[in-house]
Amino acid sequence: MTVPSGLYAITPDALVDDDARLMTAVAAALRGGASLIQYRDKRSDAARRHANAAALNALCREAGALLVINDDTALAAAVGAAGVHLGASDGSLAAARAQLGPDAVIGATCGNSLERARAAVAAGASYVAFGRFFASKTKPDAPPAELATLAAAHAALDAPICAIGGLTPDNLGPVARSGATLIAAIDGVFGAADIEAAARAYVAAIGGQTARIP
Repeated sequence: MTVPSGLYAITPDALVDDDARLMTAVAAALRGGASLIQYRDKRSDAARRHANAAALNALCREAGALLVINDDTALAAAVGAAGVHLGASDGSLAAARAQLGPDAVIGATCGNSLERARAAVAAGASYVAFGRFFASKTKPDAPPAELATLAAAHAALDAPICAIGGLTPDNLGPVARSGATLIAAIDGVFGAADIEAAARAYVAAIGGQTARIP
């Protein structure tokens, strides 16, 4: 399965306790043009997470987008999601690839480490994510990442690159021009008063960045 480019919208903790709001918010992000949705819920019980993941997967399929599940390969397999995103300590990429199959989308958090990204791709990652690049409301204590790391990863790896961390339509240009083809956002999309309009602003800004490094 091809990893799409564009806006990668990640659901926030603020939505996991209200199923109806979660569905409404994700539907708005999809109408705004998000190409990839990550369902991130570390609080709900297994039954609720399964029900929400299945419903979100149906929304994404209807919109022509993909759903990945944060940190839960078994849930991704159970609901037929496109794949899973794994943090540095969230399980084996190789095991996830073996369980989900060769066509699944598997993402890996790499911080600011090109070597971690190399290892992730070798273990079966479909895309690698670097960040944070700006102050982040979701993870304010995350260490910063550098544009030079993005550029080096773009040159060295045969895998799509995701950037995350405080990115907005106004500041994402440098990360896109350094090689990131996926721009991830949490609060920038789901914290907006008009989620659809916020997503459209990201999509427009990403699309305007045509001068990526070769």
